Amino acid sequence: MLKFFARGLDQPLIQDPKTIDRLYRKKRIALMLSITLGYAFYYTCRLGLSIVKKPLIDAGIFTPIDLGVIGSATFYGYAAGKLINGFLTDHTNIKRFLPFGLLVSAFINIVMGLSPYLWLWVVLWGLNGWFQGFGAPASIVGLSNWFSNNERGRYYGIWNASHSIGETLTFVLVAALVSAFSWRAGFIAPGLFCVVVSAVLFFTLQDRPETMGLPPVSVWRKDGVPPEKTTAHGSASIGKLQLSILKMPAIWAVGAASACMYVSRYAINSWGVLYLQEAKGYSLLEAGSIMGVNTVAGIFGCVVFGFVSDKFFHARRPPVNVLYGVLEVIALIVIFTAAQHQTWLLTAAFAVYGFTLSGLMASLGGLFAVDIAPKRIAGAAMGFVGVFSYLGAALQERVSGYLINQNLTLIDGVRHYDFAQAIYFWVAASVLSLIISASLWQVKPVD
Repeated sequence: MLKFFARGLDQPLIQDPKTIDRLYRKKRIALMLSITLGYAFYYTCRLGLSIVKKPLIDAGIFTPIDLGVIGSATFYGYAAGKLINGFLTDHTNIKRFLPFGLLVSAFINIVMGLSPYLWLWVVLWGLNGWFQGFGAPASIVGLSNWFSNNERGRYYGIWNASHSIGETLTFVLVAALVSAFSWRAGFIAPGLFCVVVSAVLFFTLQDRPETMGLPPVSVWRKDGVPPEKTTAHGSASIGKLQLSILKMPAIWAVGAASACMYVSRYAINSWGVLYLQEAKGYSLLEAGSIMGVNTVAGIFGCVVFGFVSDKFFHARRPPVNVLYGVLEVIALIVIFTAAQHQTWLLTAAFAVYGFTLSGLMASLGGLFAVDIAPKRIAGAAMGFVGVFSYLGAALQERVSGYLINQNLTLIDGVRHYDFAQAIYFWVAASVLSLIISASLWQVKPVD
């Protein structure tokens, strides 16, 4: 099994410059399309629970506390999976690693759509988190292998749009399927789609350039950055380098900022639809559409973040982190204070929130850590920060579920929820993330 995922061997270098140029251009386009669209579909198998919370609560199948336990299980699984799989991905062939994680996640979703039992869901959703952890590290390793340092921010921004594309597919299309059929469609439909997508990815992804007889990307682009040397004990040296992350205070701080940012991110992702239905009086389709605006704006937010930080700040992320962080906090406050049915204001606030959060997610969620860590351990850097991110998300799920359930009232047999205490928790986390981000102002990227 381990041999199946192992990296391919380097092939003799192709001597024809035109062939090298042609292959690089072709494979880079294929890689970007594959990891961006492929990881977008990962999200459809991760966010189904967010869409079906109200139908499950209304049907008496689960309570908010139950849903908090289930939701936190996937985040704990994802945190562990992203860390361990992040370290493993530096040694694997992403052509096989990334599609495999999506395939297993798809089957888990299909099973969940057929069997609504609490502890089965806790176990399955936790396993789903683990296999979801195959996607991001493999994508980042692919980016590091095929794109050089001075273009990384732009292409990372493009890839990071996959989060917003996947969320849009979930909050709009999956919500429509759930409205038309039942909560089961929120799991079964994405699962079936992702079985097909995983098969396609197996044929469109590519291992490292050297396995095709191509030179390292820094040599091909003539960046002036010497390629990293490998040794006969390459895996051992990479393992030692990976452990050096533990001695980098800046990466620990990035992880802490990301953890706080992920509290607010998954507060909106996990509870946003229910909040709009309960607190603002929207239908499932209306709530899903407003959330869709948030995620569409995110597509542009991460691309703009990468371009601005590369072009105007010489690949320095902290200045743009602070700018985005301030705007994100303001947008959250507007979302939670807008009057009921002020749809235009609420939609605008969600758009600003989605735009800024997506950029922060790109930077604090991985790009910044990859910038300040050696290239050969990009997967480990991504995985290390991912642990913090999803522990924050898991904490949010448990705390939010408890706070929302504590403020339950029954009126004429109908459940009503007050989100006030949860909102204080969500906004405070965003403010703390901003403060930690500002403390990293002087940290610069390394080659």
